[in-house]
Amino acid sequence: MQRWAPLVMVVLTAWLGTAQAQSEYIIQQNAAPLQPLGTRAAPAPRSAPVPTPGPAAQLPAMPAAPATTARPGARPLRIGLLLPTDSKRLGEAAAVVRSGFEAAAAVEQNAEVVRLDADEDSVAARYREAVTGRMDVVVGPLTREGIAAVAPQATVPTLALNTLDPAIVPNPKLFSLSLNVEGEARQLARLMRDDGRARPLVVVDETGLARRIQQAFSAEWGGASGRAVTVVDVTRQGEEAVLAAAGTADAVLLAVDSDKAPGVRRLLPAELAAYGTSQLHTLRPDPALNGVRIIDMPWFVMADHPAVKRYPRPTSALTMPSERLYALGIDAYRLAVQLGQTRGASANLRLNGVTGDLRLARDRQFERTQPLVVIGSETP
Repeated sequence: MQRWAPLVMVVLTAWLGTAQAQSEYIIQQNAAPLQPLGTRAAPAPRSAPVPTPGPAAQLPAMPAAPATTARPGARPLRIGLLLPTDSKRLGEAAAVVRSGFEAAAAVEQNAEVVRLDADEDSVAARYREAVTGRMDVVVGPLTREGIAAVAPQATVPTLALNTLDPAIVPNPKLFSLSLNVEGEARQLARLMRDDGRARPLVVVDETGLARRIQQAFSAEWGGASGRAVTVVDVTRQGEEAVLAAAGTADAVLLAVDSDKAPGVRRLLPAELAAYGTSQLHTLRPDPALNGVRIIDMPWFVMADHPAVKRYPRPTSALTMPSERLYALGIDAYRLAVQLGQTRGASANLRLNGVTGDLRLARDRQFERTQPLVVIGSETP
């Protein structure tokens, strides 16, 4: 299980911001055994191997699954999977994403998957090969640098597996699916409003990840209510500042890691409603976190979700952050098929995915809405 820790540290750093913030988050997540919150979906009867990075395949590569149900009267839908599987830094992470992608392809059997292995130096050239090789859709790259390199060239629907840099010139063929925590923070702000909360407190620590959660939450809350959010840094301001701020709050967002969260929760009144991101999702949550409302992907918390039941679990032991990459691969394949069928022309693309309910936003990035689960409860 430990071999997968470094790969997730690197890849999710690109999603969530600074290396320092993400490394802390992933180290903490990987310290927990590979099991869920107690409500994890039972393993499906099928299982899919998680490959290790291998030599780069040349176009055309062997398809991941036969196109037995491809478009009637037309050649099979061809999807180019552009990942850095040969990279020393990202290869194992890319292999996990690819494993989930190809597991979904094997189940659906409605497209031909062509592997396009590329590192940062070759990603633009490999993308051009994909287009000239008559790919209907390209999935990837995995990094922001890679996305920036291919963005001007996107002439077929292209699903990047990271957030789009605002500096990139918009391209109607370029889309994005990622696991960024800013989206979770925005969803939690909406959940608090729906629950009738009016005076939220956000408790952060010194990490960059905590600040990113706080900033996204504050922007969403302030944009809808016009009111500022109270923020306390428990590391710098101390426990007394947290207690004082809690006296006027009617809810708290625990924007701290899973190790610090129990201690912060114990400081607060038991009746104060508490919320958290998926980083608080662990196998054996501290009893102090019972009752905390968190969100996480259906892959971990909805055993009866149709898509969760449909796709196989990885056979290799993965930490939860690593398995998120596998789930990302599953939904990336399913979205790629939709993009290929519509040629990226639909502005209303949606998917009831294993990583959440996915909806295409105006910025051409897919927003994820994840189910709410209460720590210590039996069901979401």
